[in-house]
Amino acid sequence: MTSAPRQTVRRCGWAQGDPLFEGYHDAVWGRPVHDDRVLFEYLVLSGAQAGLSWSTILRKQDAYRAAFDGFDPARVARYREAKVRALLADAGIVRNTQKIRSAIRNARATVTVQAEFGSLDAYLWRFVGGRPLVNRWRTGAETPASSAVSDALSEDLKRRGFSFVGTTICYAFMQTVGLVNDHLRSCHRCPARTPRGKGT
Repeated sequence: MTSAPRQTVRRCGWAQGDPLFEGYHDAVWGRPVHDDRVLFEYLVLSGAQAGLSWSTILRKQDAYRAAFDGFDPARVARYREAKVRALLADAGIVRNTQKIRSAIRNARATVTVQAEFGSLDAYLWRFVGGRPLVNRWRTGAETPASSAVSDALSEDLKRRGFSFVGTTICYAFMQTVGLVNDHLRSCHRCPARTPRGKGT
């Protein structure tokens, strides 16, 4: 008796065939996040990626969580020079002084945002009207590296004291935490409902 052929899961092209990316694509990318710690985590990791591959950051994600106290913004905001030195000696993370200091600066800015808006979640989701912008592109080539919304988010974050938050970094962050859903039409994770994005 022959077994039935294995069903191939259709994913966005960038995720197909790599177990690390497949897991990230299926469980994380494009899923709406409303947890401040997770939002802060991916904001830091998106900035840490600058000049590096995303796979490098994903492989270091557990080490980052351990090094940055589970990405609790209030705790990271209290880091001082001794902690900076300890982080620079941690081989599990990207040992870049500017990026490490940026994470701490961004934690302090996050605490200020939380005080003003009630949560980082409430602040960020204002930029998309409270629900994901769904694009449903046909090909990966259509997917932009930035958008008018990521431009606005980047500008506002910088004004509030955040760093490593250029528009391209912001757009990648938005894709990760589900502010924008860029799963291709052929992907099993593509929403079935009518898109409200297209060039967001």
